[in-house]
Amino acid sequence: MCGVVGFIGKRPCVRTIFEGLQRLEYRGYDSAGIATLSGGKIHTVKSDGKLARLEGHLKDLPQESFMGMGHTRWATHGAPTTQNAHPHVSGDLALIHNGIIENYRELKNELIKDGYSFKSETDSEVVLHLLSRELKSTPKMKDALLKIIARLHGAYGLGIMWAGEPDALYLVKQGSPVVIGTGTDENYFASDALALLPLTKSVIFLNDGEIGRLTKSTVELWDFSGKQLTRVPSVLNWTAASAEKQGYRHYMLKEIHEQPAVIAQTIARLVDSKTGKIDTKEMGIDDLDLSQVKSIVYVACGTAYYSAMISKYCVEQFVGVSVSVELASEFRNRDPYLDKETLVIAVTQSGETADTLACIKHAAAKGCQTFAVCNVRFSSIPRSAKSTLYMEAGPEVGVASTKAFTSMVLCHYLFGLAVAEKKKRVTPEVYGQAIQALKQLPMAVDRAVNAAGLIEDVAAKYYESPNFIFMGRGPSYMIALEGALKLKEVSYIHAEGYAGGELKHGPIALIDRHMPVVAVAPQDFHYEKMISNVEEVRAREGVVIGVGDLNDDKFKSLCRDYIPCPQSSDGALQTILTVIPLQFLAYYIAVKRGTDVDQPRNLAKSVTVE
Repeated sequence: MCGVVGFIGKRPCVRTIFEGLQRLEYRGYDSAGIATLSGGKIHTVKSDGKLARLEGHLKDLPQESFMGMGHTRWATHGAPTTQNAHPHVSGDLALIHNGIIENYRELKNELIKDGYSFKSETDSEVVLHLLSRELKSTPKMKDALLKIIARLHGAYGLGIMWAGEPDALYLVKQGSPVVIGTGTDENYFASDALALLPLTKSVIFLNDGEIGRLTKSTVELWDFSGKQLTRVPSVLNWTAASAEKQGYRHYMLKEIHEQPAVIAQTIARLVDSKTGKIDTKEMGIDDLDLSQVKSIVYVACGTAYYSAMISKYCVEQFVGVSVSVELASEFRNRDPYLDKETLVIAVTQSGETADTLACIKHAAAKGCQTFAVCNVRFSSIPRSAKSTLYMEAGPEVGVASTKAFTSMVLCHYLFGLAVAEKKKRVTPEVYGQAIQALKQLPMAVDRAVNAAGLIEDVAAKYYESPNFIFMGRGPSYMIALEGALKLKEVSYIHAEGYAGGELKHGPIALIDRHMPVVAVAPQDFHYEKMISNVEEVRAREGVVIGVGDLNDDKFKSLCRDYIPCPQSSDGALQTILTVIPLQFLAYYIAVKRGTDVDQPRNLAKSVTVE
């Protein structure tokens, strides 16, 4: 959601803060602002819209400012206006906030009665005035913060700058991510380590219930009881270049093209090329007590949820226990039955998804073992889970997930196969066949990516269609859901995914000669029934866009347009291949429609509020 960046050092900071905000644009935002402290005064520029609009105001800030904070806001409380943009300022105090203060109405009413007036509609300004009031009677910032945070309910990552202490920035973390970067004679903070990559690889991830104080040469930490903490910085394994476009028109296109390399690197890291065995220690499996596991529950949101749904077709089959997949936003709130024999697996690209994080904490409190599949080391969910399988897909900047989705599916497959082998539930022959299919996968993914030109031609025919239906069976049903999600995310076209067999139970009423239907039909167990569903669409004059085997003349003859896709002998791995044409289709349709491909409206990459 909101992006925050801060800097304190010996050199001018305005451009550094602005460029940090640019690296956080992928998180989704609708307004932005920067505040600096110079000459004992707070100076602020803010704007609605994109950072390009804010950039024109940077000249209004003192260029010799050596300390400041920036913010990109994703609106929750109050419209996306300049007035509601952060930083919020009251006299000599400035504040930026990522998260939601749930009891802000109660606090706001109290502050209004106490004579405070509000310039914005946000919940964040309540924290500003609460702190400003406390500083009148508690003149030390750390002590004032310890008093007001006891009154805040909700999630918050705070950055605070105060003219009363002109050589320090303060941070507070509860629920929303905050990372500190350390440098030489300068220090930084951000809501995402990606913002800090060109500046440092040495970082400290704050935990919930912690306060930080940065000067240009020191980092101090306390917990919410006021106890001082000691933390050794971690070293990031990402590079600044990995988060750049590298000549591609959009990040989304770059990340689609990165998938062959990501898949190959993941397999090479997790499967020993000499023994053909999966490295269970690197997978994080050795930290689990598998003898206790009688059921597995996946919790996830959005694209991660669809990836987890595919796990039912591989993990359940391999491991031989019941697997259920739950939307994280619904799971915890229905008070599900959980016990120590349940393994709860959180799936998340960012590691900061608020609903998923809440589920992991809830499961741990119920005595469950917890496991995470995540792309970002040191993020909140891996720190909360008992063990983690890291995807290592590299930074994914495009809001619409592509390489993270295929990485998740691959990790689910490897997890199921590794657990099955460790529990002696898979024969050497079946295990060997699965490893062989994995070895062949990177080359097949590369062939799928090479079909981009053909898919661009197909997109040019349908980009003006107001509606799409996607359908598939078995694991391909999940790909239909994911394909529809990708299209609606980046092109703003209404699209729905259905199981092929469910089309006749209502959605078939939508089929006519104006309705494009993307049918996913690989050569698998479900093929013949899927072909029957395609025939049902054709009988109602539906326009069929097929995704299937290059040599499948039968399926091809039923389609208006046909996108060939490499085939795998394993149905779960086939989903990795089949989703790539749908990623390209969504991308090229969005480009033709002129939408903001990497930063679709109203969306955020890292959803840090429930």
